[in-house]
Amino acid sequence: MREKRYFPLFVDLSDKKIVVVGGGNIATRRVKSLLAFTRNITVIAPAITSDLIALSMSGHIQIEQRPVKRSDFAEAFMVLAATNDWKLNDTIYEICKDEGIFVNVANDREQCDFYFPGICIQDNLVVGVTASGDDHKRARLLRAAIQKMLERLPPMSQED
Repeated sequence: MREKRYFPLFVDLSDKKIVVVGGGNIATRRVKSLLAFTRNITVIAPAITSDLIALSMSGHIQIEQRPVKRSDFAEAFMVLAATNDWKLNDTIYEICKDEGIFVNVANDREQCDFYFPGICIQDNLVVGVTASGDDHKRARLLRAAIQKMLERLPPMSQED
């Protein structure tokens, strides 16, 4: 067992600025996870997946198809570094630490203020599952089991 565990914090992201640096598959998965909670997402990268372009065209996210610059992080609440350039990810991490911005570096769990949980949603119930970055398969299996359990629950009544 790891010495450091992460506290499960449920936070309102609806009005928070989120910057995703990188336009590949990992960035795409992270953005899709966040869309259930906010539409204030800007993706910055020279190359962008077709899924992210489609999300931009439908008005769900903003895209800046160019290299990132320090000023892109102004007023950001959360930054996701999901590039395949480890030096750039390190630089993003350092900037975020200097500025007090929550940061997640996709290729380095030690450079993460938070992890992306496996998310289950049913009505207003939201469950997040993480193995603190250690056992993704185990967390994925638990998330699937919880989702099946939530799907068997009756719909929430208005009195709840």
